[in-house]
Amino acid sequence: MDEKKQALLGMTPAELRQVVVQMGMPSFTGGQIASWLYQKPVGTIGEMTNISKANREKLSQLYEVGLMPPTDCQRSTDGTIKYLFPTSNGKTVETVYIPDGDRATLCVSSQVGCKMGCLFCQTGRQGFEGNLTAGDILNQIYALPERDSLTNVVFMGQGEPMDNLDNVLRATEILTASYGMAWSPKRITVSSVGVKSKLRRFLDESDCHVAISLHSPIPEQRAMLMPAERAMPITDVVALLRTYDFSHQRRLSFEYIVFGGLNDTTAHAKEILRLLRGLECRVNLIRFHQIPDSDLREASEERMEQLRDYLTQHGIFTTIRASRGQDIYAACGLLSTAKRIAAERGQSL
Repeated sequence: MDEKKQALLGMTPAELRQVVVQMGMPSFTGGQIASWLYQKPVGTIGEMTNISKANREKLSQLYEVGLMPPTDCQRSTDGTIKYLFPTSNGKTVETVYIPDGDRATLCVSSQVGCKMGCLFCQTGRQGFEGNLTAGDILNQIYALPERDSLTNVVFMGQGEPMDNLDNVLRATEILTASYGMAWSPKRITVSSVGVKSKLRRFLDESDCHVAISLHSPIPEQRAMLMPAERAMPITDVVALLRTYDFSHQRRLSFEYIVFGGLNDTTAHAKEILRLLRGLECRVNLIRFHQIPDSDLREASEERMEQLRDYLTQHGIFTTIRASRGQDIYAACGLLSTAKRIAAERGQSL
């Protein structure tokens, strides 16, 4: 993307109208641009054929669409595809396309790296490299070769979505607005470790599904796995969630990576029940995928199934999430552009 030009992707119709009016064009031109950006996506301003040639040329002097195709992709034996997308600040993020029968889910990133430092996550080890703009987030969707086959988007890639809430909300607004993709918000799930003040705002301003990273119901153990527990206790997060209604279309889920010999006991299952009792929610059990220099290990299939069955029998609908793309480091917890960043800097990891 030309650094001298500003991207139009990520702007709302109101902002686009402001842009064109300031350039001496009719305000309705902003709506035309929004249509070209979000409903019949084009790669260049020159393709916006219902705008006069003179206005297109004027617009092109200062702006560009902002679509940036992926610079790399890796294909898994199970059909999962991991894409590397450039960002507007010259960095890169990973995005994972997961086809599954008549469903196709895209796992998008909201930040380059992450501040949360979870013990089991490669993105956390990368550290924080910057927030994505709304255009960067949308680019992962609009520049995706399989865009037209998508049925769902999950904000479960690199970064903590609540730590970049303004841009996440703007992206989900455009995806669900009548001028955008016009998706139902029920096709979008946004995850969080539980940034309480931001989570409240997200719940108030969005109808998208929400997924909370739990990973242990025991505060001391969760703090060991997830340093964010110290500032954002899971008990406080659950107390906040109890003030919202999840009994209708909006879904609340808790993500639980199962570590062998650590958080996979019946005692943990009982603590999960105690923590979540009476809350309309589901639990997704996730296999741990080994990362370098970590003592954490994967739980057995038997323990995964015992946890699932115990929780389900006691009233919490629980599933074991299928692991996808592990052979290309696209599975949960494995996304990182740290190696690429280090290579660009002439360093080694």
